[in-house]
Amino acid sequence: MKKYFQFDELGTTYKREIIGGITTFLSMAYILFVNPSILSLSDVPDLPDALRMDANAVFVATALAAALGTLIMGVVAKYPVALAPGMGLNAFFAYSVVLGMGIAWQTALSGVLVSGIVLVLLTLTRIREKIIDAIPQNLKLAVGAGIGLFITFVGLKNAGIVTADPATLVALGDLTSGNTLLAVFGVVITVILMVRKVNGAVFIGMVITAVIGMLFNLIDAPDKIVSSVPSLAPTFGAAFTHFGEIFTLDMLVVILTFMFVDFFDTAGTLVGVANQAGIMKNNKLPRAGRALVSDSSGTVIGAILGTSSTTSFVESTAGVAAGARSGFASVVTAILFLLALFFSPLLGVVTAAVTSPALIIVGVLMVATIGDIEWKQFEIAVPAFLTIVTMPLTYSIATGIAIGFIFYPITMVVKGKAKEIHPIMYALFIIFILYFIFLT
Repeated sequence: MKKYFQFDELGTTYKREIIGGITTFLSMAYILFVNPSILSLSDVPDLPDALRMDANAVFVATALAAALGTLIMGVVAKYPVALAPGMGLNAFFAYSVVLGMGIAWQTALSGVLVSGIVLVLLTLTRIREKIIDAIPQNLKLAVGAGIGLFITFVGLKNAGIVTADPATLVALGDLTSGNTLLAVFGVVITVILMVRKVNGAVFIGMVITAVIGMLFNLIDAPDKIVSSVPSLAPTFGAAFTHFGEIFTLDMLVVILTFMFVDFFDTAGTLVGVANQAGIMKNNKLPRAGRALVSDSSGTVIGAILGTSSTTSFVESTAGVAAGARSGFASVVTAILFLLALFFSPLLGVVTAAVTSPALIIVGVLMVATIGDIEWKQFEIAVPAFLTIVTMPLTYSIATGIAIGFIFYPITMVVKGKAKEIHPIMYALFIIFILYFIFLT
C-alpha cells in the first residue's frame, strides 16, 4: 500500500494521510445537506412535487457520487483530492435550468450525463486542455466570481435577508423573523470560525446553527440520528428517461455551461491542491490526464445516480494543510462519505436558515478570483464585469456567461486585438448570439 501510494517519495505516513482525509471530509461534509436542499428546491414554495427532486434520494446520490468519485481520484490519479457535486453547478441546475428555464430535472440530469461523457472523451483525446487554453484567463476568473455572487444572492434570499420589493426589485428582509435571525447567526458564527481558520468551519457552522435552531424551537429535532440508507429509486437512472429531450439549442447551452464551469473548477482546484501538496513538477501536473478523467468520471457516475455535476473540491486544500500528500487520503475521505449514508435523518434539521450561511460563505470564497482580473484594460473589464454582474441580476449563470462571451470578441476586435482571440471564442460568440435570438 505504501509503495503504491508512494509514501516514501512524498514523505508521508498513514497517520498524516488519515488525518488529512478526515479533515477534507469535515471541510466539505456540508455538501451532503446543502445539495439535497438546492436540488429539491426546498426554499421555493408552492412548487408541484413533480418538479422537485426527492431530497432523500439526492442525499444518497450525493454521498455515493462523492465516495466513488473520490475513490477513483485517489486510486487512479493518486491525488489527495476529494470530489462531490459542485457548488455553483448545483445552483445552476436547480435555479437556472429547472426553475428558470422550465426544464424537467430528469432532462437536466441527461444534460449533466452528456457533459460528463463529453468531458471524458475530450480529456482522453487531449482536446480538453486546448479548449481550456482558448478561453481567456480573465473570463475564467470572471465566471468564478460571478457564480460566487449568484450563490451568495441565493443564500441571502433563502435566509430572508434579501426579499422581493415591487418598487426596488429587492430590499432588506424582516430581520425580526426568527428564521432570518437564525440565518444571520449562522453567518456570524461561520465567519468567526473561518477567520480563526478552524478546519471544517462551514460544516461546524451548520451544526451549531441547527442546534441553536432546535433550542429556540425554530427547527424540529430529529426523531433519530442514524437510520437505514434511504431509497435511491426516485433519481437513479432518471438521466436516461428523458434523454431524447436534450437535442435542442436550449439544452446545448445548458450542456456547454455544465462543461465550461466543470472545466475550470477542476483545473483550478487540481493546480491549487497540487501546488500546496508539492506535487507539481516543472510547473506541470503529473498524471494530469488521470486526474481529469477521474473528475469527469465522477460527473457521469453522479448523473446516473441522480445529482448535478460532480467536481474536485477546493476544500481538499484543508486536508493537504493537515498532512495529506497521496491518494490514500482520498480513500479515507471516500470511506467517510459511505458511512455518512446512515445519517439521513439529519436532513430534516437542515432548513434554509441552516444552509443559507454555507451558501453565503462559499460565495465569498469564490468571489476572491475577482482581484486577479485586469480591470485597467477596458476591453477586458467590460466583458468581465458583465459576466459577473448579470449572473445574480438575471438569476442565471448561463446568461452571465453568454453575455460575457459575446462582449469579449466585440471589445477586443474594436481595440485592434482580433488576432489575440482564439477561433473557439468566435464559435462561442455565434452560439450565444443564436441563443439570445431564438431562446429568449
